[in-house]
Amino acid sequence: MKGYMYILECSDGKYYTGSTINLEKRLKEHQTGVGSNYTAKRLPVRLLYYEEFADISLAFYREKRIQGWSRAKKQALMLKNCKELHDLAACKNESHYTNLDKRKV
Repeated sequence: MKGYMYILECSDGKYYTGSTINLEKRLKEHQTGVGSNYTAKRLPVRLLYYEEFADISLAFYREKRIQGWSRAKKQALMLKNCKELHDLAACKNESHYTNLDKRKV
């Protein structure tokens, strides 16, 4: 069954990421306050971005990955800014850099 991953912008400027099998119906649910507790407290909401998948399980998996992303990374995705998305995905952990410095090149 086809599925969608979507990103909404709430009235407070925060992003909400979800997935569904019926994007139009789900958006109406969010806009009327029955979509989720999170969006119900932040009405109105508007659809900023969505991706379509051949199977709802893939949309759900994508939703869970994107939920952990920073606001900047979500914005890069929505703007289709591949370079910025790649840069934001890079590990910035100090131990990562230390291990890279110890590699033989």
